[in-house]
Amino acid sequence: MAFASLSERLQETFKKLRGKGKLSEEDVNQALREVRLALLEADVNFKVVRNFVNVVRQRAIGQDVMSSLTPAQQVVKIVRDELATLMGGENARLELAPKPPTVVMLVGLQGSGKTTTAAKLANYLKKQGRRPLLVAGDIYRPAAIKQLQVLGGKLDVPVFALEEQDPARIAKAAVESAGRHGQDVVIIDTAGRLHINEELMAELERIRAEVQPHEVLLVVDAMTGQDAVTVAESFHQRLGLNGVILTKLDGDTRGGAALSVRAVTGCPIKFAGVGEKLDALEPFHPDRMADRILGMGDVLTLIEKAQATIDADQAAQMQKKLRSADFDLEDFRQQLQHFKKMGPLDQIMGLIPGMDRMNKKMKGALQFDEKELVTAEAIISSMTPWERRNPEKIDGSRRRRVAKGSGTSIQDVNRLLKQFEQTKKLVKQFSGWEKAVKKGGKRKLPKLPFM
Repeated sequence: MAFASLSERLQETFKKLRGKGKLSEEDVNQALREVRLALLEADVNFKVVRNFVNVVRQRAIGQDVMSSLTPAQQVVKIVRDELATLMGGENARLELAPKPPTVVMLVGLQGSGKTTTAAKLANYLKKQGRRPLLVAGDIYRPAAIKQLQVLGGKLDVPVFALEEQDPARIAKAAVESAGRHGQDVVIIDTAGRLHINEELMAELERIRAEVQPHEVLLVVDAMTGQDAVTVAESFHQRLGLNGVILTKLDGDTRGGAALSVRAVTGCPIKFAGVGEKLDALEPFHPDRMADRILGMGDVLTLIEKAQATIDADQAAQMQKKLRSADFDLEDFRQQLQHFKKMGPLDQIMGLIPGMDRMNKKMKGALQFDEKELVTAEAIISSMTPWERRNPEKIDGSRRRRVAKGSGTSIQDVNRLLKQFEQTKKLVKQFSGWEKAVKKGGKRKLPKLPFM
């Protein structure tokens, strides 16, 4: 997970602060020394770290904080606000032209993930109701054009390609074609090199001059750390970037690029790649990312993922079933499918406030194995409709048949049925608690299995 080590270091530092009643200036300075080391270890630019710590120190030793009843919380809030400011402050949207087509030019070094990112961006825009056109402008890398065509085919997005050997002319022809065929966003996948050189930059400048793109976005591999900032500076000087797309932000990256690139180049991070699938591209929200780094979760992103995945009418029906504890294994399978569509389980859990702290407190007991979801879905799919509606009536012979049909063991089937029964009891308890509270009564929350 991105920022994992940085997040852990910062949370540990602020935990020590919270243990103190009133803070002295020395307490703040000691905490900021820890913050500075954590940021440097995360590969954040040293000038950015120095400025960041100075700003936080000036605000943190102010009279309002030092005399506050909760000075430690005030310091955490200051760090959170400054982290968000460091990464841009607010979400920088893709600028769409008033008169289509909008031309988006993706640039970057070879291996940064431009081609896949072009397809992800097309998928994102298509979901927004746009009609994107992908342009195969990388004529040098073997199979680059074919890769884009395959990705476009998966998304049902047209791909423009020519035998022409001049990428600038290909881009111009693509924009003209988009105008004729009603495509309102043109996404140009350009060639990259293993390193920045004059030939690469000259070619990109020719493309820019030919099509006058509305957005020039640099695709940067977040795993490259501090090098990403150097690359961004070079491209910005020659091309005048409008923004950055960070890829592999779901990997084991230290996060230095995300925290440095905005401050050093002035270019906002517009999107972040958070997985390998074609829907794993998210708008970058600096304030939400700051919350994640400090272990505060990201409820807004969680809600957006749920809204994009779950139909409102289905959600209302499921809510009614849950209130009456009248849901069966068919409903359970449907919820598993929705949950899987929202993304990797560890990422989803990371968006829930306090989940990291709870997991640490329980010594890693809350580890989620996605294979178990796949196994559960396979078992339920091997049942007949009658069995899904009446799981309590599934006898031994039926369990053997279900295990054989799903490629699992009888123990797996027994475990799933037991978990489902426990879940129903728990939902019934919560339903009773909710009704009691609504009537004005006092009632303790039902205990979860791990409490």
